[in-house]
Amino acid sequence: MVASKSGIAVGINKGHITTRRELKPKPSNKIGAASKRTVFVKSVVREVAGYAPYERRLIELIKNSRDKRAKKLCKNKLGSYLRAKKKIEELQGFIASSRRH
Repeated sequence: MVASKSGIAVGINKGHITTRRELKPKPSNKIGAASKRTVFVKSVVREVAGYAPYERRLIELIKNSRDKRAKKLCKNKLGSYLRAKKKIEELQGFIASSRRH
């Protein structure tokens, strides 16, 4: 949070004293939020189509506690480390749920 302005022209809090406006949230803030419909469709597709060969290999690596190797392979396949972390998290959730049942 930014400190309030002091009304003085110099210093760390220089500038006119103003009141902050309350802005309504922008529509761009909703980008990336999954709707119920898309979550349902993705779950049906996952159920019907199953996992890709590289995903099955990742699952085996995770089960054998080769997490670093799994992340490296996933990063190579998906292109970015952030996507790889998300995919690994998804697959770990799948493994955990399959162990529960």
